[in-house]
Amino acid sequence: MLQGHERSITQIKYNREGDLLFSCSKDQKPNVWYSLNGERLGTYDGHQGAVWCLDVDWESRKLITGAGDMTTKLWDVEYGTIIASIPTKSSVRTSHFSFSGNQAAYSTDKAMGQSCELFLIDVRNADSSLSEQEPTLRIPMTESKITSMLWGPLDETIITGHDNGNIAIWDIRKGQKVVDSGSDHTGGINDMQLSKDGTMFVTASKDTTAKLFDSESLMCLKTYKTERPVNSAAISPILDHVVLGGGQDAMEVTTTSTKAGKFDSRFFHLIYEEEFARLKGHFGPINSLAFHPDGKSYASGGEDGFVRVQTFDSTYFENIFE
Repeated sequence: MLQGHERSITQIKYNREGDLLFSCSKDQKPNVWYSLNGERLGTYDGHQGAVWCLDVDWESRKLITGAGDMTTKLWDVEYGTIIASIPTKSSVRTSHFSFSGNQAAYSTDKAMGQSCELFLIDVRNADSSLSEQEPTLRIPMTESKITSMLWGPLDETIITGHDNGNIAIWDIRKGQKVVDSGSDHTGGINDMQLSKDGTMFVTASKDTTAKLFDSESLMCLKTYKTERPVNSAAISPILDHVVLGGGQDAMEVTTTSTKAGKFDSRFFHLIYEEEFARLKGHFGPINSLAFHPDGKSYASGGEDGFVRVQTFDSTYFENIFE
């Protein structure tokens, strides 16, 4: 149980080795923790608004955060200093490093008369001059705003999930859309996470389902159904399992919701689409989930401001689908 945020968690993420866990929340300060014992290593002070998203690069050297104070910030992970602060015209909803860590992408909200846009920056030798430089690519979103984003394989494409349930793949060399999923989801997409090999990704949507997609063709492969909006979903790196987390929207939460099991983490079989386990813990909706890279534990961040790291016992690894 990691307690250090004053307000609800917006996103959590492990680094590649899994020894560090990064969390950001609406209290303006992203945190970094030792995932093994839950000790807090430090905070990244500098944002003036709710931090909506974060990502850490392959080498755990740089951290990128996007916030409601209309900036994207690049941080030095080790020293907690700001490398660059990039101003935007509206709040930043998603931010991601590419697989190589050479580039980063972030998207802004449709608000205050500004349309939603997708930006690409080169972060290879990033310094404070990055805030004045033009982004290497800028794609305006005309239809629906981006609510989640992933880099495709080989850093050549970006997969975006939208508020209207649409998913699209963008070719960053051409700067245009190459694949569109159509309307597999009927509600906004809250979260997307890749499988370990990058061939598939799982989506979490307000339409109460999570779906598994092929990351090149955007073909819908599997559907995991629940009764309430899904805020986050993650794929196990070692087993055919998917974990889903959600609950109601924060404004609809009542005191009886915890008893009704609305804030559980729910485990589904990747292939059979069957739910086989539930884990309680949070006092509010789960906003973000992440599997540890070794697949032996997972972390969840909730509306209650806590991050919970849960280690699986030996029975979890036994094959229950005979």
